[in-house]
Amino acid sequence: MQTNKLKVIYDKYRENKLAHAYLIETNNINCLLNDLKELIKALNCPFKYNSFCSTCNLCNLIEKNNLPSIITITPDGAYIKKNQIEELKISFETKPIYSKYNIYIILNAEKLNHSSANAMLKFVEEPTEGILGFFITTNKDIIIPTIKSRCQSYVILYETEDILAKLNIDQEKLESNLSDLKEYLSKIASNNYINHKEFILSKYPDRKDIEILFTILLKAYEENLNKLLHKNKSTLPLSSLNITDNLEFTIKKMNILSKFLQDLSYNGNIELLLDKFVIEMRSIHE
Repeated sequence: MQTNKLKVIYDKYRENKLAHAYLIETNNINCLLNDLKELIKALNCPFKYNSFCSTCNLCNLIEKNNLPSIITITPDGAYIKKNQIEELKISFETKPIYSKYNIYIILNAEKLNHSSANAMLKFVEEPTEGILGFFITTNKDIIIPTIKSRCQSYVILYETEDILAKLNIDQEKLESNLSDLKEYLSKIASNNYINHKEFILSKYPDRKDIEILFTILLKAYEENLNKLLHKNKSTLPLSSLNITDNLEFTIKKMNILSKFLQDLSYNGNIELLLDKFVIEMRSIHE
C-alpha cells in the first residue's frame, strides 16, 4: 500500500477511524479503480496484507471482480437509476460471507439523479455496520449536495503521461502498433479464429515489444473511458482502433488488460497469457 494513492484511507482503517462512505474525485478513473481494488484487498485481508499474497483466494476473487460482496454501479443510459440502488439494498441485506465488508462503488457518481440519490441516502444517512461505499467522480462539484455532505471527500490526482515518451517509441512505431492491434482485435472478436497468439508472436517475439503493444491497447481503452465520461483530451490517434464498447465493457476490458500486463511483468508464460487474455475478452460478450 506504500505507493497507493488511497493509502490515506487505509491508514484511517488501521487507526479504527474508517468512514462509512467516501467521495473521490479523480482525473484518471482507471488508475483510481486499480488503487481502489488494492485498497479493498487490504481492508478485507484476514492476514497481514501484501500485494503478492498467495495465502488465500480472497485477493484473487477481488482481482477478477468475482466477490459477491463488492458491487459496482455504473450509469444505465444517461443516469444511475433508482432500481439499481434498490437492487443494491436487497443484495446487502445479509452480511458478507467471504469478506469483512459489503462494498459498493458508484462509478460516475454525478449521474445519480434525484430519485436514485434519494434511494441512496439510507446508506449514507443511517450507515449500517459492515457496509462501505465509494462514490467516484471526475467532478465532485456537481455531485448532489445530500450525498456530498455525508461522505468524506478526497481529490486523488495522477500524473498525465505522454505515451510516446513513456514507452520510448516514435510516431511511426505507434502507428505500426495501432495497425497490428486493429487487426488483432478483429481476429479475437471472431470465435472462428484460433491462431491469435501466433499473430502476435510472429510479429512481436520480444516480451518488451508485447508489453508496449498491450500498454498502447490499455491506453486506447482508457481514452474510450474518458470519451464516455466526456473527458477525452487525447492528442494521439488511438481512435483508429474504433473502440466502441460501453462503460461497463470498457472497464472490464481495462481490468483484463491491467492484469495481463501485471502477469507479463512477473515473467508469466506468454503463450498461456495470450490464451487467457483472448478467453477473458471474448467471455465479456457472451
